[in-house]
Amino acid sequence: MAVTEDDFNYDDTPLDEPLEHDPEAEGAPVSEDGNEGESARYYQRKARWYAVQVASGCEKRVKVNLEQRIGTLDVVNRIFQVEIPQTPAVKLRKDGSRQNIDEKVFPGYVLVRMYMDDEAWSVVKNTPHVINFVGAEQRRAYGRGRGHVKPMPLGMGEVKRIFKRTEEQKPVIKVDMAPGDKITVLSGPFKDFEGEVVEVSPERSKLKALLSIFGRDTPVELEFNQVEKES
Repeated sequence: MAVTEDDFNYDDTPLDEPLEHDPEAEGAPVSEDGNEGESARYYQRKARWYAVQVASGCEKRVKVNLEQRIGTLDVVNRIFQVEIPQTPAVKLRKDGSRQNIDEKVFPGYVLVRMYMDDEAWSVVKNTPHVINFVGAEQRRAYGRGRGHVKPMPLGMGEVKRIFKRTEEQKPVIKVDMAPGDKITVLSGPFKDFEGEVVEVSPERSKLKALLSIFGRDTPVELEFNQVEKES
């Protein structure tokens, strides 16, 4: 994840215009001599991280689409990063092999570092599979409906904790087995026995299950690849 300390060193003084999406807000200030570089630095300093809710399972698709739209719609000077916080994990397969995977920290959300104005808001909001920004709901002054959501920037400390977690967390071993699951033994001396999982040890690739032996529930330790979970 390409996130550095510089991404948190922004200017925290009040903006010269509303930070949230406001249809009546004017454009961001530019330098008097029209210096685009100075304006870009202003946007960079005032950028914040926002959480954006997306359709379930569409996080990577939204990231790819949004990054393409940023270039196509020429808002590279206002939308700077799109990230999916993830932590490493190891998935244990039924055959005992291991697969390195990334597990999303916040399924259904992506984080966007951006300068919030009408145009940037529209680019993000109208990206396919984006539901809305996370923020405070604004009630309509008249008529029916729920109004619109006022995007609320994440606190700098909160964002640092999120990315620190993704960088420092050790891989977690994941297995599709849990206490209470019903299983059937596929191999070994207890082949074709049925039972219930009582303990799972991912680091050892083993589990303990209660099998009915001679009419009595007996705890037996088994390898993951020796059992199959009943549907």
